[in-house]
Amino acid sequence: MPDFAELQFTTPAIRILENEHRYLSFLMEEWHAIVLWFEQETISVEEGRTRLQELRKGVLDFTGPLKKHTAKEETHFFPLLGTYIGFEQGPLVGIQEEHSEIDGYIGHFLHHTGGGIDLLSLEELRDAVKYAGEAFEVLTVHFVKEEAVIFPMAENQMNALDKERLSQKLNTLIT
Repeated sequence: MPDFAELQFTTPAIRILENEHRYLSFLMEEWHAIVLWFEQETISVEEGRTRLQELRKGVLDFTGPLKKHTAKEETHFFPLLGTYIGFEQGPLVGIQEEHSEIDGYIGHFLHHTGGGIDLLSLEELRDAVKYAGEAFEVLTVHFVKEEAVIFPMAENQMNALDKERLSQKLNTLIT
């Protein structure tokens, strides 16, 4: 598991988002372990159904904080940063598209596991779990992109007053 002890950014607003990434990554690691469990060759369908219920609970517990974090970015952070770097092209466009992609994978997983788990075969269980695995992969890369590209842009380009206003807007809990 990555070492989350040190936050990299100094701007309070960006540190809030970075810290939320740490928390969300922690939650993701917990349910991703179940995704990886499904890659074993020899598991029974009964075990799979039990583990799928655990995975579903983990993903459901994760979606609330994720949605609150995403809403903060889309409501406050991206619109403000866009006034500095533009909205029509560039990194903000791709990042926002990834938000939709992540939501889609999680939605597919929850839809395919929403009822009748006891009727699913092992192959169907594994197929459903792939959606959670894809969400994890996209989220992991997404957080890296935000922290490597978007957050540094914000720290370097936004003026002090905008940074302060943004910090006040973002300083809310996601749990």
